[in-house]
Amino acid sequence: MADVTGYDELFLGVVVPLPVPLGDAATRELVYPRFTVVLDAERRLAAVTAVNIDGSLLRDVPRTGEWRLDERIPASEQTGPAVYADNDLDRGHLVRRRDPGWGTVAEAREATEATFFYTNAAPQAGAFNQSKELWLGLEDHVLTYAETTHQRISVVTAPVLAADDPEYRGVRIPRRFFKVAAWVQTDAAGTPLLEAAGFVLDQSDLIDTSQGVLAVPRLGAYRTFQAPIADIEGLAGVDLGPLVHADVLPQTTVRGEGDWRPLRAPADIVLS
Repeated sequence: MADVTGYDELFLGVVVPLPVPLGDAATRELVYPRFTVVLDAERRLAAVTAVNIDGSLLRDVPRTGEWRLDERIPASEQTGPAVYADNDLDRGHLVRRRDPGWGTVAEAREATEATFFYTNAAPQAGAFNQSKELWLGLEDHVLTYAETTHQRISVVTAPVLAADDPEYRGVRIPRRFFKVAAWVQTDAAGTPLLEAAGFVLDQSDLIDTSQGVLAVPRLGAYRTFQAPIADIEGLAGVDLGPLVHADVLPQTTVRGEGDWRPLRAPADIVLS
């Protein structure tokens, strides 16, 4: 991965800095083609990922690449294959495979293959239902919306690394994930305006390690919400910078999880 620059904070034409974890946890910043991972070395999972997507240059390249450890850092700081073996856990892409896959065919292939580093994975319950499909399709929905006036989008995704996450095979399994998508609209005067939308996925009902073995309740369900980005910043302990004030979700007078907007279909998403 020679000459790889990672996430570009000027990609949207306005400055959107790489979000950084708050607190004093040891982190490693790892750059890949068109995306960056900020790894929490103690949790062995990403605290932040950020990717730039150019919707006008996306390539539909074949799925290639195999999951592998990043040799730039110790294996002991990564959640590797042992955690995912013989159970219902998926290696959940944080930066989706197709997101950085734009530009020339060679560039797209290199970028999509780079998403298969374990530093870009987090354990997700393997049950597949409508809520998970909605979660995976959020970026497509936002990108389609953004393409009406602008074809670029930046997306921040990560697990919420909570202190009370249940432990499994030496790794604490995240119960929640967050995603913030950002794009630029132009007002009547031609001034670029940063806009953003934030989402939370909760897999708490699907994760049970009380018996020392991962169990996925048969009737469990993912819950997906559109949430104020300010709430996500506090929940995840990550500085989201200008994305907080760019939030398109109307602010409520009473803030908290009770005000989050449950999502059951793309039509439930607020983007303007």
